[in-house]
Amino acid sequence: MSKKLFGTDGVRGVANEKLSPELCFQIGQAAGHLLSMSEHPSRIVMGRDTRLSGSMLGAALAAGFCSAGVEVLALGVVPTGLVSYVARTGHYGLGVVISASHNPAPDNGVKLIGHDGRKVSDDFERQVESLLGEALPSRPTGGAIGRIDQDRAEVERYLDYLESLCPERLEGLKVVIDAAHGAAHELGPEICHRLGATVSVHGASPDGMNINADGGATKPETVQKLTESLGYDLGIAFDGDADRAVFSDPQGRLINGDRTMAMWCEHYREELDPPAVVGTVMSNGGFEHHMQQIGIRLDRANVGDKYVSARLSEIGGRIGGEQSGHIIFPELGPTGDGLITAIEVARVLKRSGRSAAEFYDLFENWPQVLVNVEIGDKDSFQSDSEVQSAISSAQEALGTRGRINVRPSGTQPMVRVMVEADDWDLRDQTVDRVVQTMLSRLGGSIYSRVDLTHALGD
Repeated sequence: MSKKLFGTDGVRGVANEKLSPELCFQIGQAAGHLLSMSEHPSRIVMGRDTRLSGSMLGAALAAGFCSAGVEVLALGVVPTGLVSYVARTGHYGLGVVISASHNPAPDNGVKLIGHDGRKVSDDFERQVESLLGEALPSRPTGGAIGRIDQDRAEVERYLDYLESLCPERLEGLKVVIDAAHGAAHELGPEICHRLGATVSVHGASPDGMNINADGGATKPETVQKLTESLGYDLGIAFDGDADRAVFSDPQGRLINGDRTMAMWCEHYREELDPPAVVGTVMSNGGFEHHMQQIGIRLDRANVGDKYVSARLSEIGGRIGGEQSGHIIFPELGPTGDGLITAIEVARVLKRSGRSAAEFYDLFENWPQVLVNVEIGDKDSFQSDSEVQSAISSAQEALGTRGRINVRPSGTQPMVRVMVEADDWDLRDQTVDRVVQTMLSRLGGSIYSRVDLTHALGD
């Protein structure tokens, strides 16, 4: 059975429309019922970002879980990484994050995290979907009803854990933090202060509707300009739920996920066993070429940090991630955590004595472009022979000089067409031919065209 509600990153939609309190109650009740029938504790930890709708949807989710006899620890506004940490290190059967990550404020989402700190499996999501709207076989009553607790002790435990990851401390390092008015607006600056860094903070005044609006990981030009104008050593930009981070060097140049992994691998390359890093189908060819030059293999996974995490487990790798800033350090946690990523980058600068600008100059990106084509049926390109022929011809034309990747969006009604080549004209001519074929055959329109050569990726 295919999933209809859950996408690559949980359930998302406009809050109080697609993602209604009624639906959230049903999700909580269904997931709670499945949890109560498992061997794991009938207890969950829940966090959210700063969206106005978060408390409404959180109340509905918590009520659903309680109606299935599951206890709820509601932490309020906290990063996704904290929920993952608490779920895997405490006595919990599930974690729940209420966030739409980088989406605008009217949207919201529900993400389920397993007792191991990873996003739950596709199979578990399918089971939840199959139970939506179904009455429970029996509802608990009296003392068997779940309870909602609010206790910030787990937040302090997480901060203590983060502090333990950086024995070098960060005295002498000057950092700019852009928290996107999101989930890291308190803990991002707090951990940097605890570690001794000099900190300038932007995007830490959430009002419920300004999340991701004027900066953060999806608008990194804000932190880039701030880092350059202040002359600071490093800029750090989190997204709405802080499961990812991107950076700026002192010259205001963007350090996306590829460059973050390149920095880390350059510093720790003698300790990598196996000598491999996991990227995605979007990872830049310039990054891959540099990894090859220093003896490190790039493994490509599908887009989505849970696929990166799965591949890391398969090969026993120590780092993997996406251009967009989802970086996973399996020894520190099984999913993206922007605060851990920021600490690891700062540690590399402190341990190596090198500047972020020196690491940026390790390689040049190959020209890369992403065209998002809005189509009613985003899967239709896969069965159209002419579109498939155009894609095959494009790859043949690129040969060893580049590559093409075409895939449906996991969260929106569109097809993403990425082309990368060692030459600007070859890149543009190739993507234009494929996109025009797609439009003529399937209709639709170009939603956006993004030059990824010095940008984030998807």
